[in-house]
Amino acid sequence: MLVVFVRTLILYAVVIVVMRLMGKRQIGELQPFELVVAILISDLAAVPMQNTGIPLVNGIIPIFTLLIAQLAMSLISLKSVKARGIICGKPSILIEKGKINESVLRREMYTINDLLEQLRSKDIYNIADVEYAILETNGQLSVLPKAQKRPLTLQDMNIPAQYEGLPLVLINDGYVSKKDLDKAGVDENWLKSELAKHGISDARDVLFASLDSSGNLFLQRKER
Repeated sequence: MLVVFVRTLILYAVVIVVMRLMGKRQIGELQPFELVVAILISDLAAVPMQNTGIPLVNGIIPIFTLLIAQLAMSLISLKSVKARGIICGKPSILIEKGKINESVLRREMYTINDLLEQLRSKDIYNIADVEYAILETNGQLSVLPKAQKRPLTLQDMNIPAQYEGLPLVLINDGYVSKKDLDKAGVDENWLKSELAKHGISDARDVLFASLDSSGNLFLQRKER
């Protein structure tokens, strides 16, 4: 039992390391060859994990071999546009200038119901509102609504917009980020005074606190 426990921990660590080295894509964003590698890695790890009669190295070596193959394929895709098209494929235009491409739908084995479902996930409920719909190589659908159906922007109304950067997380679950305090140009004394305004004497009582680019502080206290 202890042997199985240790082997499982080792293989778990190996798979985590390998998946981290492969990159940070989500499952829904994987290219076909990346998804194949992920499935094969899980199968290779499961065999020696369940069968203690198989040497552990027999599972680890193939996993790292797949990692090398995957990194090589990714590097080739980065260096060559032609190879990228062969390995990853090319996007398919399902709707072009408001017209559904039936031949492309058949080639991609994509039904009208599939298309409508994906459009609804993009908050588009009328196919007549779509100018372009492109099926990306990772299976995601990119949609460009018709001009008259797009949301109104400040630019459309000739209203100048102020710069809006990412908020800085000053406190995360009671932990104060000194790095983000420095980025915000404030110190711990300033933070303590701001907390005091909300009746908080200790940062450890704060669940989350962030400072946006306009200088507004968002703060939430931990539940007691």
